[in-house]
Amino acid sequence: MTSQNFDVVVIGGGPGGYASALYGASAGLNVALVEKHKLGGTCLNVGCIPAKELLETAAVSRTVKHAGVFGVQAEHLGLDWSKTLERKQGIVNQLVGGVTGLLKGRKVTLFDGTATLGADHRTVSITGGKSDGDQITGDAIILAAGSVPRTMPGFPIDSRQIVTSDELLSIEELPESAVVIGGGAIGCEFASMMSDLGTKVSILEYAPKILPGCDIDAVKVVEKSFKKRGIDIRTSVAVKSQETTSEGVTLTFGDNDEKITADTVVLSIGRRPASETLGLENTQVKVDERGFIEVDQNCRTTVENVWAVGDIINTAQLAHVGFAEGMLAITDILGEQTTPVDYGKVPWCIYCYPEVAFAGHSEESAKEAGYDVVVSKHRFTGNGRAMIVGETDGLVKVIAEKKADGTGGTILGVHMAGPWVTEQIGQGYMAVNWEATVEEVAQFIQPHPTMSELYGETMLALTGRSLH
Repeated sequence: MTSQNFDVVVIGGGPGGYASALYGASAGLNVALVEKHKLGGTCLNVGCIPAKELLETAAVSRTVKHAGVFGVQAEHLGLDWSKTLERKQGIVNQLVGGVTGLLKGRKVTLFDGTATLGADHRTVSITGGKSDGDQITGDAIILAAGSVPRTMPGFPIDSRQIVTSDELLSIEELPESAVVIGGGAIGCEFASMMSDLGTKVSILEYAPKILPGCDIDAVKVVEKSFKKRGIDIRTSVAVKSQETTSEGVTLTFGDNDEKITADTVVLSIGRRPASETLGLENTQVKVDERGFIEVDQNCRTTVENVWAVGDIINTAQLAHVGFAEGMLAITDILGEQTTPVDYGKVPWCIYCYPEVAFAGHSEESAKEAGYDVVVSKHRFTGNGRAMIVGETDGLVKVIAEKKADGTGGTILGVHMAGPWVTEQIGQGYMAVNWEATVEEVAQFIQPHPTMSELYGETMLALTGRSLH
């Protein structure tokens, strides 16, 4: 048994947790981190990293299929799924090993097991794993237990017919047909990946459109591409029940009790906070009715020396937001001046094909917020770099506050859909968060030929003058 006191005890080794530990240790704090599964959390093990690796496999497959357009003769295209999974796991293992090495290199003490917080809000008891029976204390506690996939009553999860993201990312064989319940970011990524690799895919979404929260013009780009590739999209429908047989899974959905049958059903209806194992019912840490820990703008809980970060609080469930929250909590623990996360302006990246990326207001949300706006949109169709790589679907859209002369003022939002936009959104994110004006950003020179030229063109047009 171990009984030690630390400056900070972090519960959870995902992005929010390990960012807290690394940042705190780099500031000279004595940090302990407790993780019950694998370091890296959802993102590294069953989220961002493995999902994007499979999407990259899909991208390679698409490229080879269309190689003839470039004069490259590629024959006998096939998919060795076991090799794909092997590569995916290799990348995951390497990154998990890297995080482990960083933590050890900064003298973070690692504990293996399930942690519960004591009623004194300082004591952490560990059960299971290699650290079973250990009890440690912390002058500050950071809760970063993460999240798990949401499920539906009457939909028992297995490894083949009804799966969540956890199971799909390691499924032994891709199904011939699949229905994705949920057309949000994760659902669209999985639908895109499976379709590109030969699965017949349908999406059932409860909301009026797929990718809720995205600007409608970006959504239209994705919808058009999905439909062109044979992905069946049904929106404004609720799934009522399922019946599983050896032949497949039949879903009943919609007002008219329509039915659809597929080999595999993928539940992609979001993630819920994994707060139930923390023992918070015996503490003064307040948890809402959905399981999220309540925090203030500095990620402080209702208890003075306890913070919470990442998916366990009701903020954007993004790894990079978890990083920012972890650093914010440590900054607050150190008594330094903090800069709270502006959640309305964080960057979002969706890696389906075509990609989607944005920061700030959509046109709709800007108007709902009371802004008088002006909008500029330019499509990749005429972009030289997009034509060279053979990916011209998509657009860049900038939403700005409207000036008296009709030109753009302060930049409110930047939305992109198309090739490599997840790598291009950085400029838009900076502009929105620095509250830059259209005139200021339009003066920046964009290199040629690049995809980013379209961002420059879109911004320039809002000044009342343009080139192309």
